[in-house]
Amino acid sequence: MLFRFRAAQAADLGILDLGRTRRPKAITTITSIPLCEKWRGQVLKEISRKVSKIQDPSLSDFQIRDLNDEINKLMREKHMWEVQIRGQGGPNYMRGGK
Repeated sequence: MLFRFRAAQAADLGILDLGRTRRPKAITTITSIPLCEKWRGQVLKEISRKVSKIQDPSLSDFQIRDLNDEINKLMREKHMWEVQIRGQGGPNYMRGGK
């Protein structure tokens, strides 16, 4: 109970810990470049973890396919973050890509 109160209090004061919050689904609603870069970095870390996990030889074909689907979904999300960052006037992370 106290935890929920402290979380609500931190949200009201604007000192919410971004490490604990979930990535927003509506990427276009985020207008801060540093915030977009933070979420993009989190997606990159998740992609990296899953790519190293997919190389495990003990995985079945179904597990590999599921991991591949998740990686593809994260790659699309990463691209959307990059488009959002570029649209806000930030650095172009898509160089060499499309």
